[in-house]
Amino acid sequence: MTDQNPVLARLMDGTAPARRLTDATAAAAADLRLRTGVTPCLATVLVGEDPASVTYVRMKRNRCEKAGIRSRHVPLPAATSTAQLVDVLGELSADPTVHGILLQHPAGPRVDERAAFEAIAPAKDVDGVTTHSFAAMSFGLPGFTSCTPGGIMRLLDEYRVGLTGKHAVVIGRSAILGKPAGMLLLARDATVTYCHSRTVDLPSIVREADVLIAAVGRPELIRGEHLKPGAVVIDAGYNPGNVGDVHFASARERAGLITPVPGGVGPMTIAVLLAQTVEAATRQLGPQRQ
Repeated sequence: MTDQNPVLARLMDGTAPARRLTDATAAAAADLRLRTGVTPCLATVLVGEDPASVTYVRMKRNRCEKAGIRSRHVPLPAATSTAQLVDVLGELSADPTVHGILLQHPAGPRVDERAAFEAIAPAKDVDGVTTHSFAAMSFGLPGFTSCTPGGIMRLLDEYRVGLTGKHAVVIGRSAILGKPAGMLLLARDATVTYCHSRTVDLPSIVREADVLIAAVGRPELIRGEHLKPGAVVIDAGYNPGNVGDVHFASARERAGLITPVPGGVGPMTIAVLLAQTVEAATRQLGPQRQ
């Protein structure tokens, strides 16, 4: 009689490495404060009162406090226009007491989100959403990485996932997740395939992936039978009900490593945001001392 119990994939827990990164960030913030007398400051901008966005911003502000980062919140009404939002972001960009700016996504139906992102000064773009940041990241130049892709790369490193020569499939092509994730993988010598909502026969491409990043925003789109045995599965989707883009139960029976939702990519995203805020403050303040 054979054992019918499947061997389950190992979980890629993001909470522990995120905690370590946040601890290191808190130490860096304390050192900066000791040298300059300045506490790093992250400004969060929220348009409207979408419940999920309100929760996300509150979570990020709470994490700021734990990391020794000052949080300045700018709530704006849902009726805010693109021009009004651009003005607010321009003022924050010019404010020397603000070191990083986060515009919570989505910014609402009345806003041209790309125009709003571009109003953020590159030196304060700690969420990595401007075209300047994307270009710098793509060419390996100094700048800030989009936080979720940056968190994904740190998670892959944490679990010692070798990328050289591996086939990485990214499902999703958003400017702040799918596209930058693919560029970061390419920079690590992976062979990258982008897929999206119009990809023909998606399962056949997914079956070729040594590393799969699901970031398309469609609940449980990817199932276990779609995966290559032993694949590394990064679920960067988050849908209502704490459901990712991957059907977790079936995928865990076939993958080698897999991120949970929640508790995988999410904690790393926030940890990278905090780390980049302190890095931005350090660059802006320079080597000055008290």
